[in-house]
Amino acid sequence: MDTLNVKKMRENAVLPRRATPGSAGCDLCACLDTPLVIPAGERRVIPTGIAIEIAAPGMAGFVFGRSGLGIRHGIAPSNAVGVIDADYRGELLVGLTNYAEEDYTVQPAERIAQLVLLPVCMAEVVERQTLSDTQRGSGGFGSTGRGSPEESC
Repeated sequence: MDTLNVKKMRENAVLPRRATPGSAGCDLCACLDTPLVIPAGERRVIPTGIAIEIAAPGMAGFVFGRSGLGIRHGIAPSNAVGVIDADYRGELLVGLTNYAEEDYTVQPAERIAQLVLLPVCMAEVVERQTLSDTQRGSGGFGSTGRGSPEESC
């Protein structure tokens, strides 16, 4: 099993933890001294009070939203998915946007996002004058059509 090294940057920080043994992500908690309101339609940066060290080679951390916050309250990460590079050692901050019509109050130690470690391809970037041909080619958005699922499989 790989190890995720975690350093508390603030005394009241909560270490990341899985809600169940089968959880893919570890919950990240708000490191707040008092509740923080995210007004409807606005965004706020929430500190977690922790820094991490991703020691496994070829891995990065990805911060995803929590489905309950998104579905029930309209709260989601501001940048859709946050990327934590393996060499970053600063405090993890989570930008949250309130897409709902009501204000939302983040409580101290509330689970606000989840951290998932995933492998990343560290490909070398090489400029080429041409690229290989494919059936799709340069067809962009919607170019493969809308057909039925049976047509796609």
